[in-house]
Amino acid sequence: MPKEAKQKIKLLYILEALLKNTDEHNCLSASDLIEMLAEKEVFVERKTVFSDIATLKEAGYDIGLSKSKNGGGYYIASREFELPELKIITEAILSSRYITSKKSKELILKLESLVGPSERKQLEREVFVSGRVKSGNESIYYNVDILHNAMLDNRQITFGYLDWNINKEMVQRRGGKLYRVSPWALTVNDENYYLVAYDNEHMQIRHYRVDKMKNIKCIGRSKRLGREEFEKFDVGKYTTQNFGMFRGEMDVVTITLPEDKIGIIFDRFGTDIDVRKIGKGRVSCRVGVYVSNQFFGWLCGLGDEFRITMPADIKTQYIDHLNSIITKCSEKEG
Repeated sequence: MPKEAKQKIKLLYILEALLKNTDEHNCLSASDLIEMLAEKEVFVERKTVFSDIATLKEAGYDIGLSKSKNGGGYYIASREFELPELKIITEAILSSRYITSKKSKELILKLESLVGPSERKQLEREVFVSGRVKSGNESIYYNVDILHNAMLDNRQITFGYLDWNINKEMVQRRGGKLYRVSPWALTVNDENYYLVAYDNEHMQIRHYRVDKMKNIKCIGRSKRLGREEFEKFDVGKYTTQNFGMFRGEMDVVTITLPEDKIGIIFDRFGTDIDVRKIGKGRVSCRVGVYVSNQFFGWLCGLGDEFRITMPADIKTQYIDHLNSIITKCSEKEG
């Protein structure tokens, strides 16, 4: 690189060195910066370094000066992200089943580059990737890109849909027959990534786990179907009301419970629901849910103080579900 060109990019060299190697506990002196630039065949004097630091500060970079008996030096005083913010993002990456272990590590390494050396060590200690259940499908990132493009271009898609078999292999459902849908939204539920789409064959909105989709392809000139249905559709409510994203029949269910445990209901359904006191420290609430065995399992896990009272047929279904489990658990295998 010509000498003149290297002089032009020396500010970037200095900024890179400060971002990578400094924080309030780690500084680079003018001599350190001169030596670093010399390694890149950029030769400057101390007064040039002072001038360049001033230029970076004028450009908005928060560069501090630490003075000490050992000489002190310059450091990045504040950054775009604070350590607590990056810890939250890191934990979100680690807890996401749809992000593979390999990609999790790659993303976290990139996040570590956003903090100084002292905080980088703290962030590294927060990382525990092994032992968590993660997707093994590395193609999910390409899938998401294809789906976004399909939605942007208003195109239908086809794909194969995978399931585990007893041999721990992912095999296609329906004997390999492709699904054909109109994609409308992407959402996260129960730590998994889902496509919400209009099923062209059954003419209804359904969802599909993105990490189980294979060979996604946009269909030439086929525009998406289901626009009217999706304009009336609330993705947020849909993911809240579907337990484990197992689809059932939509119904409004009345649940009674102790008043001091109403927070469990609010955490799941939000506060925009009908809640009434019924006496003896209990309340009733009406919530919209897709009734399924997964919903019954969630309710059962809350204990016998949580009870379905209406509609009568849903209450009967719940009792039958519990009795069926008791009966089958009492039976001998074989």
